Amino acid sequence: MSSNQKNTLLVTGASGHLGRRVVELLLETHEGTIIAATRTPEKLADLSQRGVIVRHADFENPDSLSQAFQGVDRLLLISTDALDVPGHRLNQHRNAIKAAEQAGVKHVVYTSIVNPGPDSPVFVGPDHRGTEEALAATKMGWTVLRENTYMEMLLMSLPQAIQSGKLINAIGDGKAAYITREDCARASASALASPFEGRSTLDISGPQAVTQYEVAAIVSKLAGQEVSYLPIELDAVIQGMTSGGLPRPLAEAFATFDAAIAQGKFSAVTNTVEELTGRKPISIADFLSAHREVLIPVAS
Repeated sequence: MSSNQKNTLLVTGASGHLGRRVVELLLETHEGTIIAATRTPEKLADLSQRGVIVRHADFENPDSLSQAFQGVDRLLLISTDALDVPGHRLNQHRNAIKAAEQAGVKHVVYTSIVNPGPDSPVFVGPDHRGTEEALAATKMGWTVLRENTYMEMLLMSLPQAIQSGKLINAIGDGKAAYITREDCARASASALASPFEGRSTLDISGPQAVTQYEVAAIVSKLAGQEVSYLPIELDAVIQGMTSGGLPRPLAEAFATFDAAIAQGKFSAVTNTVEELTGRKPISIADFLSAHREVLIPVAS
């Protein structure tokens, strides 16, 4: 057994979609101790029965984090969902990083976003940038996984596009190298279980960057009907969301992803997923085909 297989690994946010999947993947391959940290331990009773140690961890309570991180060698810090107030999530992440260093954690893997620099229009950019800076200020080793936008997000907009025959957003000619949550989970599990002890920043992308015109073409073929792409102004996107009942601040926040993709912030394609996991990430065409029943519901 290699030394890294004996490491004690901890996953934060283990009750969430990504965190739970990472734990499940580690159960298949890791021979050392696996700890799942969550605010809601009762939701992970099934993982506990499979040998996972479940610990309570509240990002608002530094003492709970210090206790949860005791005896941990490598920690996966999954970005939280505290998006209610600017800076809230960053403060949570700083709490976790401080607690990890105090607990003697040797290496932190963090799920960031591509191009979180000051020029990024994405509303969550400052949270991720600040978290990366907090990690850099520690003495720990770290791996920052800068994830592209999830393919799963397309499942929210494409059914309406198929129904209307028009895919409408403000992305224009911009490209995105969409990635599935499953591939992000596999990359996160591999990076967490890795023997790498240094510091590294990696872009996590799908196998290709596509325009909205290409997305529309893929959907047209899948649906057996033409779906055309209609680019509109960002203000019109925001107005459309608010007309649908979304609060304006939330609509403006969501629209920043359109702006970022339009600016090319999500266009970089890497082979990082394959290098980490030994498997190529799924293509957008294969992903959408696998979710055809969501895109094109069977008429009742």
